[in-house]
Amino acid sequence: MTKKRIEIDENAPHILVVDDDDRIRTLLKRYLTDNGFRTSVAEDAAEARKLIAVFDFDLMILDVMMPGETGFEFTQKVRAASNIPIMLLTARGLPEDRIHGLERGADDYLQKPFEPRELLLRAATLIRRAQPFMKERQELKFGDCIFTPGRGELRRAGDLIKLTSSELALLRALAQKPGEAISREALAEKASASMERSVDVQVTRLRKKLEDDPRTPIYLQTVRGVGYALLPD
Repeated sequence: MTKKRIEIDENAPHILVVDDDDRIRTLLKRYLTDNGFRTSVAEDAAEARKLIAVFDFDLMILDVMMPGETGFEFTQKVRAASNIPIMLLTARGLPEDRIHGLERGADDYLQKPFEPRELLLRAATLIRRAQPFMKERQELKFGDCIFTPGRGELRRAGDLIKLTSSELALLRALAQKPGEAISREALAEKASASMERSVDVQVTRLRKKLEDDPRTPIYLQTVRGVGYALLPD
């Protein structure tokens, strides 16, 4: 008997599952997909960072005890440049662990083993709470430019402007906190740049696409001693 293929709405919330346990990744991807979510998976923080640079996620479900960069460490770095809801998964249920995760910017904390139905309900709640913010950020305008983070589109005077993957990741990171200064380090993490200097290069390129006069930028501002800020209309 052929299993019925589930059609996922392209506008459905997109969830990123990060866990070094292949069994859990597979089960969560299948369960979330069966319940109408678009789902991507990564086995560690490095792989997750590459996906975040390309896709605009509505929720990240993140294992705490991963080899290399832990879930706590990755949460703190992601939160420095993004408001994406984060749910931490852990086999440890100590109160100090929950506090540790929440202090670093996590929105929820679920102990393993867990009931899939509970994870689904918590995920839906986090996404629903974030929707007003996400709607406000669906489209940003600056001058004759319009940036749509979800689609990864930048248009200037109606014309589509080509962005490299690094430029898009950087612009998305800035667009998630418009008007706020974001450090070069945080932007480098978000844009998967190997060095903070790479962020300066990408900013220079972006200014040529956004600004009337890149030498005296209005919308993509340098914040001395901190990093950069995107100032929409």
